[in-house]
Amino acid sequence: MSKQNLTKLFLDLGAFVALLISTAPHFTGEAIHEWLGVALSGAIVVHLLLNWNWIVGITSRLFSKVATGQRFNYFLNWSLFASGVMIVLSGLMISKTIVPFFGLSLPQNMSWKELHSLSTNIMMVLMGLHVAVHWSWITSMFKRLFSPRVAPRVAAPALSMQRKDAKS
Repeated sequence: MSKQNLTKLFLDLGAFVALLISTAPHFTGEAIHEWLGVALSGAIVVHLLLNWNWIVGITSRLFSKVATGQRFNYFLNWSLFASGVMIVLSGLMISKTIVPFFGLSLPQNMSWKELHSLSTNIMMVLMGLHVAVHWSWITSMFKRLFSPRVAPRVAAPALSMQRKDAKS
């Protein structure tokens, strides 16, 4: 298993757990909810950078010969990105911890809160689809990670009692 795939696996797993935790601000409190959301945004940027070659490759061939599954995955990923941007933007607009931390104040508007909730709900559905699309990769990575390592067999020359120069 390559180090990059291992990094992707643990980054994605951490981001997914952070997403699940951040969807329960009543459990974590608003401050943790907001800072976790910012950290999650950073993890998503790293995720995009680690997958940048795929993004560029599929974008360049999007309207030519590309498998339908890859095209669906591409648009699903853009939908996730758009939803994530809306969550972050609306979250900052209703922030009670992060924005004041930087000495800023924004006018309160309940429309931002509704947009934040709607974007979060859309994100959860899209994330479920994203996990489903990548399920075989996820399971194969975990199988490789937790499968017992078997030492490679080294072929030993067969022992022979016969001399090389002897005729049979």
